[in-house]
Amino acid sequence: MDMMVRRSRAAVLLTMCAGMFLVQLDVTVVNVALPTMGAELGADLPRLQWIVDGYSVVLAALLLCGGAVGDVFGHRRVVVAGFAVFGCASVLCGLAWSAPVLVGGRVLQGLGAALLLPGTLAVITRTYPERGEQARALGIWAGVSAVALSAGPLLGGLLVHAAGWRSLFWLNVPLAACAIAGTTALVRAEGTVPGRRVDVPGALTAAVALAAAVYAVIRAGAGEAPWLAGTIAVVAAAGFVAVERRSADPMLPLGLLRDRRFTGANLVAGAMNFVGLGTILVATLYLQRVLGSDPLTAGLRMLPIFAPLALLAPVTGRLTARFGPRPPMIAGLALGVVSLLGLLFVRETSGYPTFLLPMAGLGTAMGLLTAAVVAAAVGAVPPERAGVASGVNNTARQAAGALGVAVFGAVVGEPARVGEFVGGVHTLGLFGAALWLAAIGVTAYAIRPVRETELRGKSALERHEIS
Repeated sequence: MDMMVRRSRAAVLLTMCAGMFLVQLDVTVVNVALPTMGAELGADLPRLQWIVDGYSVVLAALLLCGGAVGDVFGHRRVVVAGFAVFGCASVLCGLAWSAPVLVGGRVLQGLGAALLLPGTLAVITRTYPERGEQARALGIWAGVSAVALSAGPLLGGLLVHAAGWRSLFWLNVPLAACAIAGTTALVRAEGTVPGRRVDVPGALTAAVALAAAVYAVIRAGAGEAPWLAGTIAVVAAAGFVAVERRSADPMLPLGLLRDRRFTGANLVAGAMNFVGLGTILVATLYLQRVLGSDPLTAGLRMLPIFAPLALLAPVTGRLTARFGPRPPMIAGLALGVVSLLGLLFVRETSGYPTFLLPMAGLGTAMGLLTAAVVAAAVGAVPPERAGVASGVNNTARQAAGALGVAVFGAVVGEPARVGEFVGGVHTLGLFGAALWLAAIGVTAYAIRPVRETELRGKSALERHEIS
């Protein structure tokens, strides 16, 4: 391949990875600052959960719409718009004078992230059309995602210690401006697609269903009746399915779900983030409110969770390119089951080392999983549906992560009640291990061995009649 072409591709990959870095950084960067934010803004645990989930819920709810908008209007244009919204929302977060205003800013950040994130993956898929190269590129993309998750707690701790929690958001503004310039200069513009349109009813019903579900879980954890929000979530979810069945150009072509590889990969991706992001919230609260670590120390102590994820994701991309996604997925899930069971040994007085080992194992497990589940999902559909495929995969991960934060926070409760909190950690260890054990079964059934995935048969859209 010509050197200029390789350099051009690498520049595009780097720019799209910068977008992923921003999005993923803001998933975890606020975690170590939550106690400080709560003290300054007078926020209780449910509001602190919404500072995390206000971003995650909107991101998850609108990712499908973001992917579809990119498929219709061109991913470069939508990625640039997403960066602009994200940067402006970060300004609002930096200026926030109350917890509701901060949650509102996080909601707008989620909107910007939902526009740009599917586009970054779709641009990479288009830039690297050959499956082997694509898997390696996705490994780098996933590695940058892991680095962002890893950098979040440490960077958050450093910034909170040096300049206060508002600096977490001001950091995004120049980064977003640079990303806009890079995307405009490097990514080739696409034309609009005749006959395609954005599925607004589908986007609205999906957003209401997820937001209501998360709200119901958080309120249940606070001891309030969740029935109204739960009912709204169920009705909106049923409405989403009905809308997608009738739509001439659905946001989520339901026929895709009949492909067991595509559906299985996304189920495993959801289980991964449900347990992973929920555990990150619990780890942050445990380190700061049970063990008494300051934000900087807590950030440093979180590194063993994230460093293996960052180091292994590119390696997993290469393994996936060679052997297919199935082996690293099963290996990661099995290691995760053992690590989650290690949480049963955590006690009120056991200290950091007892907590460290299962967390490091969980980070290693997610490092094996991330690139493999993305490659499995995207590889199941043809290139013209890359935006939808990336939107579905990211939706599965982000929606499950938002629900995981809500569920895990509700189970452990307030850290001030240390005995109940540690008992909740034990419950979540058992529950997470059982969920990932089930995910091993899903992987074994749905993700075919590499010798089958290499066959150049019909695409998912050709095998199923998807309009």
